[in-house]
Amino acid sequence: MIEVLVVDDDIRVARVNAAYVEKVAGFHVAGEAHSAAEALQQVEALPQLDLVLLDHYLPDDTGLAVVQEMRRRGHQTDVIMVTAARDVSTVQAAMRHGALQYLVKPFAFAGLRAKLEAYAALRRTLDGGGEAEQAEVDRIFGALSAGSEPGLPKGHSPTTAEAVRRALLSAEGPLSAQEIADRTGLSRQTSQRYLKLLERTGRATLSLRYGDAGRPEHRYVWATRA
Repeated sequence: MIEVLVVDDDIRVARVNAAYVEKVAGFHVAGEAHSAAEALQQVEALPQLDLVLLDHYLPDDTGLAVVQEMRRRGHQTDVIMVTAARDVSTVQAAMRHGALQYLVKPFAFAGLRAKLEAYAALRRTLDGGGEAEQAEVDRIFGALSAGSEPGLPKGHSPTTAEAVRRALLSAEGPLSAQEIADRTGLSRQTSQRYLKLLERTGRATLSLRYGDAGRPEHRYVWATRA
């Protein structure tokens, strides 16, 4: 059973999220907290805790500050951010502090279930331990990103889609396919294919930059930044 701490400043929202968690097979709500201080107290008090569903906007501090303090105290409990914070700087900071997933409010049960099932898949993949060949590494990262880009067409890799998504999220502005390729190590053709997919599904926004010669350059930005 995966033990979960639900952290949200709104008691009603915390209860709804906790009820969602309990509906997903293999998950159990170990506790709830409604402030940064309470969250840290619960992490200390629940030694078997596996996962924290963590809001960013808390009355006494931010969710990111909670993650930083957890790590400073030596707690490696996994974190999924569940928050209304949409600014790219917060998303990027969450990634850098080790949040495994980021779910933007408001969301339906299906959205949270996808994140939790992806997390459970990651834990199953990691249970074997030992060393990993490249194929196994790909499966690990694929399990982690499985809840990020649902419904990928046949022939598209969740791992590659996640790499392109992260490159867009961490960028200061729109990127071309070549710039994505440079940041991710993918080929330009592969980058372009995934960018077009993200643009078709509304996750990325396309703009054109006109130069002195020839055709305009296609540039993409993650849709939440548009």
